[in-house]
Amino acid sequence: PKFRREMREAVILIKGTEKCVVAYPSAEWKRLADSLAARAVTPANLRKLNRAIFGSAFSVSFDKQGRITLPFPLRSYAEIGDAAIVVGANNYVELWNEELWETEKASAEEQASQIIEGFEAQ
Repeated sequence: PKFRREMREAVILIKGTEKCVVAYPSAEWKRLADSLAARAVTPANLRKLNRAIFGSAFSVSFDKQGRITLPFPLRSYAEIGDAAIVVGANNYVELWNEELWETEKASAEEQASQIIEGFEAQ
C-alpha cells in the first residue's frame, strides 16, 4: 500500500540494465541517489556512473486514469510499443516489451534455483 501511494505521486524512470525501463518512487530514488553518492568510487568513475544513471532519468506523473507517458528515448531503448508489461521488483517496478519479458522471465526462472542455492550456501 505505501509503495502504491508513493508511485501515485510521481516516478523516476531510467534505463534498466536489461532492456527495460525501471520506475522508482521518488523516495526510493532519493535513497538510491544518496547511496550512490556515499559509495567509495573514484571521482571519474562516479561522474561516469552519475551520467549513465541520472543523465537518462525522467520524472513523470500519472494522469487521472493512473497512466504515465513513457518518454521516447526510454520506449525506444526498451523496445516498448503501445503497451508494456509491468513487473514488480521489490522497491521498484520494471516496464518491459512483452516479447523481451517472456525471454527474461524464462531465463530468470531457469536460474532462480541456482541463485537461491547460492544464497543458502552463504
